[in-house]
Amino acid sequence: MPHATADSAPAAHRCGTVALVGRPNVGKSTLLNALIGWRLSIVGPRPQTTRHRILGVCTRPAGQMLFLDTPGLHRGRDHALNRLLNRAARGAIVEADVVVQVIEAGRWLPEDDDVYAALASARRPRLLAINKVDTQKDKRQLLPFLAAIEAAHPFDAVYLVSARRRDGLGELERGILEHLPEAPAAFPEDAITDRSERFLAGERIREQVMRQLAQELPYAATVEIESFREQRGAVRIEATIWVERESQKGIVIGAGGARLKAIGTAARLAIERLFERRVHLRLHVRVCENWSEDETALRRFGYAD
Repeated sequence: MPHATADSAPAAHRCGTVALVGRPNVGKSTLLNALIGWRLSIVGPRPQTTRHRILGVCTRPAGQMLFLDTPGLHRGRDHALNRLLNRAARGAIVEADVVVQVIEAGRWLPEDDDVYAALASARRPRLLAINKVDTQKDKRQLLPFLAAIEAAHPFDAVYLVSARRRDGLGELERGILEHLPEAPAAFPEDAITDRSERFLAGERIREQVMRQLAQELPYAATVEIESFREQRGAVRIEATIWVERESQKGIVIGAGGARLKAIGTAARLAIERLFERRVHLRLHVRVCENWSEDETALRRFGYAD
């Protein structure tokens, strides 16, 4: 930790928001979890795993970084949900003090150009985190890739990281802190997020739905917590998995209810690990026709810009 000498003043404390942005599936949520040292954001192999802007707090002696994990900026289907997710990501760019664009090592796609264009218009410090460098057997192959990116897309700084292996995170943190404004901490030192346990429980259930039904229902399901009660040292949760069509309801339930039971068991165990206490979970499956196209339904299910 920097300290004062006879000739120098103590380093100023820094604090501010840091938007992690990028196209889908570049590892933004894995990077957030690695930076804060806690599994806050759910992760999965499919696009739209992250559907909410999630705040993760990382406190260091030199400052406090308020990370915003955002939905992936993407092209594709012009659904109300897709438009809302893109607006949420772009809004985080505008609000943040520093923006970190996350890409995959060795891959720069047209959607990465879209993200960079959004960064350029925001006029914020722009850092590039090239993630998944552990997937490159020969790191020398990254040199021409880096040269091409820096020639066409100037960033304030570029960092090579592996969120999965936690490589390069110290350098990235120091670079972020250098660009944050001088300010006192916004949250207590032990804070991790501003999200409620109710929200986090719903995300753990949705994660299991996506993990177990990724092929059958990649985008059609969402989760609503109906009740959340503390009782005798345990948590009792009742939740509904909403799908868009009656045929999808049968897929979630499965033969004899086997699929729904498997989702419930895995979600309950994940929530118990998260809360460190017993959880009683009851799941329902209901149909809300074309909820992803319905602005009213989206607001009800907690999706907002």
